[in-house]
Amino acid sequence: MSYQGFISRLSQEEHDFYEIKNAAAEFYRVNRVPEEIERALNELFFNKPEDLHGYLANYFTKLSAPPRISRVKGREVHDAKGQLTVEAEVFCIICNKEQSMSSASISSHFGPKETSLQSKERGDHVMTAVQWINQPLNNLLKDQNPCDQSKVDLILSDFFMACYLEEKNLRNREREESRSPESDVVLPSPPPAQTKDKKGVDKGKKSNTAEKPFHPPEPAEPVLLGSLAIGSVSLALAKTGAQIQGIPLYKYIAALQNQEAPTRFHIPLSLVTLLSCGKTSPGKLSLLEEVILIPKVGQRIKQVLHSSAALCIITMTLELQKEMMRIMNTSTKSGAAQAVLCDRGAPAVSYERPEQPLDLITEACSNLGLALGTEIHLALNCAAPELMDYSKGKYEIATGVLKSPDELVDMYQALISKYPAVVALIDPFRREDTNQWEKLSNVIGDSCSLLSDITYKPQAPPLPGVRGHILKHMNETTVSDLIRITSEQQGAVLMGTTCNEPCSDESLSDMAVGLGLDYVKLGGLSGAERMTKYNQLISIEEELAQQGMLVSKEKHPPPLFPEEPQEQSPAAGCTA
Repeated sequence: MSYQGFISRLSQEEHDFYEIKNAAAEFYRVNRVPEEIERALNELFFNKPEDLHGYLANYFTKLSAPPRISRVKGREVHDAKGQLTVEAEVFCIICNKEQSMSSASISSHFGPKETSLQSKERGDHVMTAVQWINQPLNNLLKDQNPCDQSKVDLILSDFFMACYLEEKNLRNREREESRSPESDVVLPSPPPAQTKDKKGVDKGKKSNTAEKPFHPPEPAEPVLLGSLAIGSVSLALAKTGAQIQGIPLYKYIAALQNQEAPTRFHIPLSLVTLLSCGKTSPGKLSLLEEVILIPKVGQRIKQVLHSSAALCIITMTLELQKEMMRIMNTSTKSGAAQAVLCDRGAPAVSYERPEQPLDLITEACSNLGLALGTEIHLALNCAAPELMDYSKGKYEIATGVLKSPDELVDMYQALISKYPAVVALIDPFRREDTNQWEKLSNVIGDSCSLLSDITYKPQAPPLPGVRGHILKHMNETTVSDLIRITSEQQGAVLMGTTCNEPCSDESLSDMAVGLGLDYVKLGGLSGAERMTKYNQLISIEEELAQQGMLVSKEKHPPPLFPEEPQEQSPAAGCTA
């Protein structure tokens, strides 16, 4: 008698104990089922006869082989801007049946200066990532436990490192082969001729005022073709593990980080892009890539039902943007340009000086009765590393306006003094300008926090005066990498979108909650790819509130991240 036949007879609701017992005995005799199963059935018949089928289903499921990865599949898809990216899908064998479990697609980054002319390079990256997933990664991950995140991430990272070293060795060999013996001979150059101008001053001699040394840029590591496959597969496997265990992704990630499932969660405060003034904006100002709204601590993402005491974060941001648009539109008669919607999901304004967008926000808050500096604060994403003119050794903060690193320190100090609601600066300098980082930190004191993007250099030495770090989930970054980095770095902020690469996967909201972060940056409030993340954060907030697991995170007043105590090591500040 087959197992299906045995279950079929049970499904006929034969409630007579002896008939069911005889059917079970016949099944045991033919299939030689272990005695412990018979004892379990005896317990069922005597204690829970009304739960016959549910009990048997659960019991035999526990006896089945544990889930294992059967294959991973990569495919080319299009992101929110219509550009090519890769999606990873995970298939598992569960109860002897292959099932499609989860898929994921993360943000991509192919270099510091991405343009539309690089579409061929983008296609090469995506095509290689798909090949990685469908061939070598598929073979490496087959039969692995999908719930062992650390092991599968180690397999992914080891594979990436092997490919990286192979590519690096290949580049070194090509560089050596391209060097001719004649190119190694360096002829001494004659000393500069010393001529005199009309005033009799030697032009060849150096002036008494010595110029400060300008540090050259750190060599940028090229983005490895196919690296996008690593982060996508890692996230898809994390979603698979959560699905198998029957828990939300944020609880699954929290258990991975804390080695056990926590009983309390807090919702990270959303940093919302309010205005855009970067290179893609219509105006001359390039310095302030984003002006970011920081809501009051404890403010809900969604309006609490029957509560009108305070606007929720989303409603408040939209009202503020609406008022700013009204002000700009009424000012067009005096020569000001109207704002346009940019890729970051926020209005892009046409300005020439950094004070102008801050004056606009101040006026809009005053008109709406919002206490700027109390109910809301501001952060400035300066994105200064992208503004350096290396031929002149200065930052081009606006078209034709150049400032040295020291002049930029003075400008930031003046802005923070004039606008005390600005409590954070993101990437105000290049990493190479360590003296200016330290100088700015000293002059602004505790009134403002300096944040640095460590996405591409998580192992780089800390910059002086930095209290928080921006981190994006992209390319070869695995879920285990995010857990490790956010545990080691003080004041980590997970950024959901890069400047030009929005991602529609709502899992970033789960990761921010699961990692226990204080802040998360999800972009502006325009575009489905961004609102999906905000809606997921709202769903998590409501779910935790219903379960009695939501707690309010008591934060220090601005700046965002208080200075770390002297006796505490830099790696000890964990935001979880």
